[in-house]
Amino acid sequence: MYLPAFLLFVLFIYYPFFKGILISFTNWDGYSQLYGYIGFENYKRMISDHRVGTVIINTLIYGIGSTILQNIIGLAYAILLNSYLRGKNIIRTIVYLPVIVSPLVMGYIWYFFFQYNGGALNDIILLFRDKPINLLADTELNVWIITLVNTYQFLGTAMIIFLAGLQSISKEYYEAAEMDGASGFSRFRHITLPLLAPAITINIVINLIGGLKLFDVITALTNGGPGYASASLSTMIYQLYFAHQDAGYAAALGNFMFMLISIIGLTSLYFLRKKEISL
Repeated sequence: MYLPAFLLFVLFIYYPFFKGILISFTNWDGYSQLYGYIGFENYKRMISDHRVGTVIINTLIYGIGSTILQNIIGLAYAILLNSYLRGKNIIRTIVYLPVIVSPLVMGYIWYFFFQYNGGALNDIILLFRDKPINLLADTELNVWIITLVNTYQFLGTAMIIFLAGLQSISKEYYEAAEMDGASGFSRFRHITLPLLAPAITINIVINLIGGLKLFDVITALTNGGPGYASASLSTMIYQLYFAHQDAGYAAALGNFMFMLISIIGLTSLYFLRKKEISL
C-alpha cells in the first residue's frame, strides 16, 4: 500500500535532490548534454564570491525580520480579535485575505505602489517636493521594503495560529489571576505566553522557512537588484541558472541554501520545543 507513495517520493523528491548534489560537482550550463566533473570548484568559488555574503545577509534579514514582525503583529491582532470586539470577523477576514493572494501578484501590487514613475507613493510625494524617490533602487531600504511586504502578506497566518492557541486557553486561569490581583501585563506574561508556546513554535518555524526561501516578492519588486543588493539565495540561484547558464554553481548554492534553512529551522524547533517542556 505504501509503494505508490514511496515511488512518487523517489521520483519527485529524492531523485531531484541527489541529482542536484551531483550537478553541483560539474560545470554544466543547464542545457547542454555534455558537462565535466570539476570536484569542489563550485563550492570554492562560492566561498570567494563577494556576492554570496550580501545575499546571505539579505536572506537572513528576510527570514528573521519577517518572523519577528509577523509574530509580534500577528499576536497583537489575535489578542484584539479574541476580545469582545464588534466586527471582529470582518477584521479577521481582511487581515487574512492577503495570504490567499499569489506572492508574485502581491509583489506586483506593491511594485505599483513604490515604483519610481507613476507609483502611488511618489504621486503623493510630488505634492510636497519636486522629484520622486526611487525607493526600490535604494540599497539601504529595498531589503526592508521587501521584508515589510512579506510580513504584510503572511501575518494573517500567524494571527490565525495565535488565535487558535488563545481560544484553547481556559478562561478559569485568567479569572483566578484576576481574583489574586494580577495586572493585565502579568496575566499576559505568566499565563498567555507560556500557554501559547506551541503556537509560537509553529509560527516561528513556518515564518523562518518561508522568509529564508523568499523568491516571488523579490522578483516582482526589484528582481534582486540593483545588482544583487536585494537578492536572496533563491533569486540568485534562479539568475545563475537561467540568466547566466551556470547550473553547476547554482546547484552548489542551492545545496548551501538547503543546509542553511535546515540548520536554522531544526535548531529553532529544538530549542522552542525544549522551552515548551520547561514551561
